[in-house]
Amino acid sequence: MQIDITGHHVDITTALRDYTTEKMARLERHFDKVSKVHVILSVEKLRHSAEATVSANGDSLFANAEEQDMYAAIDALIDKLDRQANKLKEKRIDQHR
Repeated sequence: MQIDITGHHVDITTALRDYTTEKMARLERHFDKVSKVHVILSVEKLRHSAEATVSANGDSLFANAEEQDMYAAIDALIDKLDRQANKLKEKRIDQHR
């Protein structure tokens, strides 16, 4: 899995990069191969936002989240992507029956 992390008005520290990489590993349990993940972290005044585009198995998922803390925004982002991946996976299973 190739993870590309970009920061807008925020420096991407190693702790932030490691935290994001660790959380993105949750997506691998839904898909056989996640080819590319692009994460954009940005800060505007007191609003921290995170958005991600995931390419896996020919599908593309997108989610964004805004919180007052960057780590909370990343957690909310991962939760949204996890729900989307689960919904997509169940949709595929239902269509093949």
